[in-house]
Amino acid sequence: MNKLAAMNTPIFWAEGHPGKLDRESWSIEICGSCEAPQVLDWNRLQELPHTDADGRLTSVTRWSVHGIWTGVQLRQILELVGAKPSVKFVRFWSHGMIYDTSIPLEIALQDKSLLAWSFDQEYLSEDYGGPVRAFIPYLWGYKSAKSVVKIELLDHYIPGFWEQRGYTDSAEIEAGPCRDVNDGGKIKNIPAGEVLTFV
Repeated sequence: MNKLAAMNTPIFWAEGHPGKLDRESWSIEICGSCEAPQVLDWNRLQELPHTDADGRLTSVTRWSVHGIWTGVQLRQILELVGAKPSVKFVRFWSHGMIYDTSIPLEIALQDKSLLAWSFDQEYLSEDYGGPVRAFIPYLWGYKSAKSVVKIELLDHYIPGFWEQRGYTDSAEIEAGPCRDVNDGGKIKNIPAGEVLTFV
């Protein structure tokens, strides 16, 4: 049992659980407004500089889990493909091409915004968005798309899966009660914005 499962971290796939996915054959297409669109396979991702982000994934359903998320910074991906000056948003597509969501470029360029494949030194399982997921601790968790297979660089905003169903486009984390998964699900209060501590 992995650490996320051991802490009873909630599992939720709006579009249905994808089942077993093969890490070794995983690939992510990077396309849109860039000079050098390409497909990054698992081995290529592992060759890129890794970053450890100490942060929380915080769900709009009011739970939050803290750990060390390891992956590649999104800004490195944007540099790799030569993102054009016109890029304003980064759009993620999950396995199956049903779930999508977009984040502003300025959020994608932040230090902790990653394509992540591990949590506390364990590979992410499919339950929690493996083999590779977006990790965007600055916004509600629906912006941290699971099992990412495609990234589009856009010059305009496109509402995603949940945004079309009433969730906010900005996904700004709001202050209020939240279950701390690391502390047995105890209800605590979080501030607005990235959750760095409870209040």
